[in-house]
Order: sequence, then C-alpha cells, then structure tokens
Amino acid sequence: MTNSSNSDQVILATGGYDHTIKLWQVNSGVCRHTAQHTESQVNALAITPDKQLLAAAGHQHIRMYDLMSNSTSPVINYEGMTKNVSSVGFHEEGKWMFTGGEDCSARIWDLRSKNLQCQRIFQVSSPVNCVCLHPNQSELIVGDQGGIIHLWDLKTDHNEQLIPEPDSSIQSVSIDPEGKMVAAVNNKGSCFIWSITTAECGPSKLSPRHHIVAHRCYALSCSLSPDSKLLVTCSADQTARLWETENFSLVMELKHGTQRWVWDAAFSADSKYLLTACSDNIARLWNLDTGNIEREYSGHQKAITALAYSDTPVQSTPNL
Repeated sequence: MTNSSNSDQVILATGGYDHTIKLWQVNSGVCRHTAQHTESQVNALAITPDKQLLAAAGHQHIRMYDLMSNSTSPVINYEGMTKNVSSVGFHEEGKWMFTGGEDCSARIWDLRSKNLQCQRIFQVSSPVNCVCLHPNQSELIVGDQGGIIHLWDLKTDHNEQLIPEPDSSIQSVSIDPEGKMVAAVNNKGSCFIWSITTAECGPSKLSPRHHIVAHRCYALSCSLSPDSKLLVTCSADQTARLWETENFSLVMELKHGTQRWVWDAAFSADSKYLLTACSDNIARLWNLDTGNIEREYSGHQKAITALAYSDTPVQSTPNL
C-alpha cells in the first residue's frame, strides 16, 4: 500500500465481503490503492498510532499492511485464532495490539516482539464481538454474544462484569477520550450508556446513566465522538443515528436510499464529520452540521463491513 510519508496525512481505509482493502483520497473520493485480503472477509480495521501500518482482522488471523510501501501484500501475519477475529485496536504508543474474536477470547499481542504469538488471553464463555481500550491504557472493555460486558484490568487481571439486557448480544462498545462515559449497543437495537469512574487503586466502575431505544432492529456499532458531545449508532435498519450526549436526544438520522445495513462509522478529529460503511458497497462522508453527504467512496464489489480513519497528526513518543 502506498501513501505519502507525511505523518500528518489523512488516512481512510475500507474493507468488506469482497476480500479487498481500499485506501482513499478523502477529499476527492478517488481510490488510491487496493490490496487483496484473499483468505476471508474483512471484519475490522485499525491504523497504528504512528500511521505506518494497517491491521485487518479476518477469519483466524490478523494481517498487517505497510501504509508506506507499494506492496499489496501483508508484511506481518498474526495467526493462532480458531474463528473470526471481530475487533482490533492499539495501545496509544503502539506497544501492543488488542483483539477480540469468536473463539471466546480477547488477546494482547506485543508488537515489539519478533515472536508473533499472543502474549495474554482473556477467556470468556461466549464469542467476543467487540473490544475497546480505556484511555488509561490499562483496561479493556469486552462485549460478548452472551450479553455480558467485561471490564478487564490488565494490571491485576481483575474482571468486572455486567449484563445490561438479558438474552441479547453486545455488538459494539465505545469509550469517550476522557474516559468518563461508555456506550454499548446490542442486537435488539438498544443503546446503554454508563458513567465510568476510575479509582486511584483498583478497577474502574460503571454506573448506569441512560438507555436509548436507538433502533427497532439489530444495532451493529456505536462510537462516541472525539469531543465527547456526540454518539453515533449504526443499524441493520439502514440508518446511522446521531445523539447528543448531554441528554441523549436524537440530533439527526443519516439515511440514504440505497445504503441498506450500516456496519461501521468513524468521526473526524473535530467531530464535525462522520464516515459510514454500508452494505450497498459504498462508504460515505457526512457533514454533521447539515446532515448532507459530502463524498461517496465507491469501488467495492460487496458490502463494506469495516473502516478505519485517521486525520490527527502523529504524536511524538518516547523511544520504545
């Protein structure tokens, strides 16, 4: 994959059921590069903090693509999972990667090690659909198909659990950048929000804050905005819905006549734009001031199920 070497560049990557990953020029909507992900569909995408690599979660593996090279082949392959990998993300300094999968586990992978084996495994009783990292970099929030949300303290291995709605499946979890609020959506279209408090010693605690009947059918993902003022929920009902987090009232419904299932979404760093990935093979850039579509990214042959976006400058980090 090829990109400018400028670390301040804007990166938009999409992947899905057509076994390809595409990089886009965000302003023009032109596809800059296509890489093959031949062995499976793409379940999730994440960009490393230094913007050097793109991680693609698939069936029984994670593939890492070099964003700075012309190669269309993965440069690192992480194996060892027995089923689909559903979620992937990174420590803020790029020291390690976390994943979740249908093998009922969340995993930690040390990116500094030449040994590509998983370093830590958190085993649960149901397939893991989603994982997100607390801004304190020491707790993972894990959602599973049994309807349980797990708060895994990486320092102590302590695990707190809660079940917001019985007989449901947690599809997506998100935490705001300040680490004060957690949102989760399930397969019944419900969205739950908690306040999160972190003690000086001991695990964080989740306190119920709000419940939204966000969609009338399957919710697929949720994300809190970088400024913590907005929440987006995406659904099989062909919409993405935007909520403000002060009182969780509906701000707008983002809907297009052809878009079908909305699988994934990502905010711009200024929280003024939203990108969505849809079953009509198109990704869209929405202006959240007007609700209008600013750009469409068309080129996939099947549903786009995952996207990754970064428009923030790379922060200088200490030598690892």
